[in-house]
Amino acid sequence: MNCELLATCSALGYLEGNTYHKEADCLESVKDLIRYLRHEDDTRDVRQQLGAGQIVQNDLLPIIIQYRQDKTLFDACIRLMVNLTQPALLCFGKVPDDPVFRHHFLQVTSHLQAYKEAFSNEMVFGILSETLYNLLQLDWEQRQEEDNLLIERILLLVRNVLHVPADPSEEKKVDDDASIHDRLLWAIHMSGFDDLVKFLASAQSEKQWSMHVLEIISLMFRDQTPEGLVSTGQARSAAEKQRESEELEALRQRENAAKRSRTLQRGTRHSRFGGSYVVQGLKSIGNNDVIYHKNLLHFKDYSHDTGKSVRRVPKRNRQAQECKESRRSAINVRLFLREFCVDFLENCYNHLMYLVKESLIREQTQQHDETYYLWTLSFFMAFNRGNGFRADLVSETMSIRAFHFIERNITNYYEMILTDRKEATSWSRRMHLALKAYQELLLTVNEMDHSPDESIRQSSNVIKSNIFYLMEFREIFLTLLRKYDETKQPQSYLKDLVESTHLFLRMLENFSKGRKNLMVQKKKVKRKKSQGGKKPSTVESSPEALAETWKIVEEELKATGFQLSESLTASIVPFDATSETPLEEQRTEAMVRVQDALLARLGPEALGLLRAAREVWPEGDVFGSVDVEPEEELELLKQILNANLPRSSPEAVADDEDDAAELEEEELECVQVSEKEFNFLDFIKRFASPSIVQPYLILLKSYSKNTPHTNHCIARMLHRLAVTLKMDALLFQLSVFNLFNKILSDPAAAAYKELVTFAKYVLNRFFSLAARNDKAYVELLFWKNVGAVCEMTEGYNKDRAGTKPTWTEEEEEELRRLYEEHRHSGVPDIVETLLPLLSNSNRTRRHVVTQLVHMGLVDNAKELKKQKKGTQIVLWTQEQEEELEMLYEEYKDSDDVLGNILKKITAKRSRARLVDKLLSLGLVSDRRELHKKRSRGSKQRSSGKGMTEEEFLEGLTQDFPDEAEDRYDKDEEEDEFEESEEEEQNRAKPQNRGMRRESVLSPVERRADLDSMVNALQQEGMSGPMLWLQNCLNRTAEDREEDDVSQAVPLVPLTEVNEDAMENKSFRKLLRKLGIRAPANEQETFWRIPAKISSSQLRSAAAALSPREDEPKGGEEGDDWRNPAGKSKEEGEVSGEQRAQALRALLLTRQRKRHTSEHTAPDLDVSSIEATDSTVVSRSQQKTSAKRVRLLDNDEENDDPTTAVDMDTNSDAHSDGDEISAPVKRRRKMVLIDEVEDED
Repeated sequence: MNCELLATCSALGYLEGNTYHKEADCLESVKDLIRYLRHEDDTRDVRQQLGAGQIVQNDLLPIIIQYRQDKTLFDACIRLMVNLTQPALLCFGKVPDDPVFRHHFLQVTSHLQAYKEAFSNEMVFGILSETLYNLLQLDWEQRQEEDNLLIERILLLVRNVLHVPADPSEEKKVDDDASIHDRLLWAIHMSGFDDLVKFLASAQSEKQWSMHVLEIISLMFRDQTPEGLVSTGQARSAAEKQRESEELEALRQRENAAKRSRTLQRGTRHSRFGGSYVVQGLKSIGNNDVIYHKNLLHFKDYSHDTGKSVRRVPKRNRQAQECKESRRSAINVRLFLREFCVDFLENCYNHLMYLVKESLIREQTQQHDETYYLWTLSFFMAFNRGNGFRADLVSETMSIRAFHFIERNITNYYEMILTDRKEATSWSRRMHLALKAYQELLLTVNEMDHSPDESIRQSSNVIKSNIFYLMEFREIFLTLLRKYDETKQPQSYLKDLVESTHLFLRMLENFSKGRKNLMVQKKKVKRKKSQGGKKPSTVESSPEALAETWKIVEEELKATGFQLSESLTASIVPFDATSETPLEEQRTEAMVRVQDALLARLGPEALGLLRAAREVWPEGDVFGSVDVEPEEELELLKQILNANLPRSSPEAVADDEDDAAELEEEELECVQVSEKEFNFLDFIKRFASPSIVQPYLILLKSYSKNTPHTNHCIARMLHRLAVTLKMDALLFQLSVFNLFNKILSDPAAAAYKELVTFAKYVLNRFFSLAARNDKAYVELLFWKNVGAVCEMTEGYNKDRAGTKPTWTEEEEEELRRLYEEHRHSGVPDIVETLLPLLSNSNRTRRHVVTQLVHMGLVDNAKELKKQKKGTQIVLWTQEQEEELEMLYEEYKDSDDVLGNILKKITAKRSRARLVDKLLSLGLVSDRRELHKKRSRGSKQRSSGKGMTEEEFLEGLTQDFPDEAEDRYDKDEEEDEFEESEEEEQNRAKPQNRGMRRESVLSPVERRADLDSMVNALQQEGMSGPMLWLQNCLNRTAEDREEDDVSQAVPLVPLTEVNEDAMENKSFRKLLRKLGIRAPANEQETFWRIPAKISSSQLRSAAAALSPREDEPKGGEEGDDWRNPAGKSKEEGEVSGEQRAQALRALLLTRQRKRHTSEHTAPDLDVSSIEATDSTVVSRSQQKTSAKRVRLLDNDEENDDPTTAVDMDTNSDAHSDGDEISAPVKRRRKMVLIDEVEDED
């Protein structure tokens, strides 16, 4: 022992006989020991040294016995003993794998076992009981904090001592002999501590100790069985006597059969000589027969494996071990425990279980405390059933809530078995406890059916109607049987599962027999894409309706004289200073609110909102100038009403808390709940599966060790499948026949009459089938599903005859041609591409895949397997949590934290699951910290200066993005890893159709075709849209040359003329000819210039939009769109068409204001307006494309750049030699804004 520890222990005192003499500094020494324990190392060296010194036996226990009046010393000793007796698993965290730490673990456990033996003293528990009794006598107001701490420490000390496991090597006790645990229980009983436990469980004022009391009770009864306690002190019933006599008879028959076998094997004369025999028909290693060199007495045990080393079974494939062996305690201990159970059920059970259940639901307990609740429920309800069943004693746990609580825990435990593989054994034990509790609930409900009380039977029917109606309760056993794994779950678990399934099916069958039309719930889970935040709330009104609305609003405003009431003015707040929404976005929302008020025909409210917004945002005169006239306000309101303002989704404008909706999963489980008529036979058919039959046969292998009831449950289920469903071929398997042979040849087969009868029935059915089907013996080697069973019994070609689709030569040639055309197109799923192109629309995916393999176009059907996106990972391993923490630390300062993590994380998960995990790990405290940081061009402006007219128009356009941009901003928040297959198919179809329409022409043919299409469109009066498209192509080419980055750019028509052109079939045909991609799905609105079209191809395509005779030189056509001074007459007309209605109205208002103001400025001429309009269009498109970079589907990457027109044009046609004549200051601002958007 360490010298400091030794000195401290010596300073406690010494034991002389039965008297303990304490030293003067005994209290300080106890506190020093507590301090040493607080700083012990990982090997628990202090704990081991104190245990080796027997400080508890020789010092601490004598101190609390003799010096209990010294309250301070008594409290310190109790505190020290609580620390010393805590379980070894809590000290080490788990059973160590390292040999050194495993040795330390065993040492600590051995010291704990010595402590437990020392505590099995009536005097010790007498002191603890007396102290606890005195503390409980105090009223709640009189108790101090120290008193409550002492009560809790005493309960923890008793809990720790009871928790110490038994030492099997030392306690080699037979049944009915007193073990150390029995002696400890007897000391608890003789000291009256068990009565205090019952008081704490029943007292309303002591409910804070409910969890400690439940742990103590469960540890007291850990070696007991409810059936053993019920029969204690009671005479054996006739049924018990009959069962025991049958067991003895089976043992006697097996022993007599073994004697007869030995007698037949023993010859009349012993031969001391061996022999050499040739075993005909049994080949040795070569081609000769085996030569046997031993006595024939043991020939039946001969095997080729004799003498070989036993193959070691890997640890992961070994069968799970049982938890513990049952043992019967001494009779006096069992009698007092039986009386404890009776008193506990009558006075404490319902109250205590209610308190514990509430604590578990409110998560006020520690981890895994629900296991004590599950054990107590199953134990005491089983005791109540055997000891004269009374439903009122267990009414608290007889409810649908109890069924739901246990079902939820079973599901959680199974998920943890799959995830936490290192602790799979512990999770399996917890799952077994939950299954036992569920089984006990069913047994109690079944017992209530036989109660003489009509109200109890009625309550039983109510509970059964609920558990049979709900699909979760109805199919839980079906799921557990399918998921059984003998390497993780012991055979005792399988035994309880089989017996519970038998009971449930019997109850369900009886319940359905008395009801003709039994309706049950049916749930169908569908995966659908979340539509929240995708559909912008657009307001669509016809011009006539808007005109009528404006007429009403105008009359109302003129009638009021443009005067507003004080209450209305005070109630209008256009700006929220506490919101995290930027000022620019709030200004946009304010203008939309003005339009909404006008559409609702609330003129005064719209006018008040306009004036309030003008006070908040006076810069730029967006809502009019400060000295605006009422007529100008009226004109401004009219233009706002008629303007097409962008509207974001409701989630973006409602509350800041709704921002979390952006992080929801893209896929949601849509559970469709319906009702259907229940058919018991259809329900049984779901058990006809090899995955369910195999667990039954695993349990049947130990038929000789099973109870008769367990064997009956197995035989009954197999009988339902083989006889009721006529699926006897499901059992035609070699391992099953081997097991049947073992049962039939068992000397004690008379004790298993039910199994013998069933085995003979199945064998007879097989041999009768084998007479008709010569392949039946080969089928014995395989497990068979329902389809294979039908083929085996009814014929292999019966169901398939006439169902195989036939392909004509023309159809095969068509399929071959389409496959060759699209095999190198890079589409994600070529089968989905071919299906809509086939002339026969009745072809399914399976038909096409089978035919492609048959024709030799593909080697294997797996090459055409549909790719599934998404993952079902719900739980996190430690490695995945560490990876997430590392990625968060790496990207926490980036603009898009979640986006970067989603790209880098190994196990793909949705945004919502990542956010929840980051919150649970404490890496972030609020979801808003993970929102994408967006920077806007308007933030680069200096807020102290007034805005020019051009900046005003520019800011107005940037602050009001188009509808599609808002929608795509919402789309980018969705999870792209969980898309359903149906949506993938729907997305692929329009792409495939677009690819089919692409023409494969030579450059010369394309040029001629394009010239004819351009001339036809110009004759139709579409010169303006043609010029707009040409400018878009040139600008995109310039951007790609400057930035050296290619991104898909949407074509956003901002004028009615361009919108009409985008709806024109001829214009769309031209767009496809140029390689511009149509919207891929319903989420996209605009056509896009693919990212893989180079800048030279874009310039060639732009040049092709002008007739050859009018082709400009020196790049004039490509640059004049920016030069207001050099506008031709035609371009002036086109620019006039491009002016937006809302912008023209606002300019008119500004011109009137300037005309009447003292400080006037020159009016904007038409050319400057045109330049501004063009700038707005350019920046809006640039901003839209920059924001949608993250939203582009993989479809854009698959776009073939060869679809763009590739022709030889003059390289100088689009040179950048001419300077852009826009103002230098404005050009610099455009560059800054573009850089900001690129950074975003």
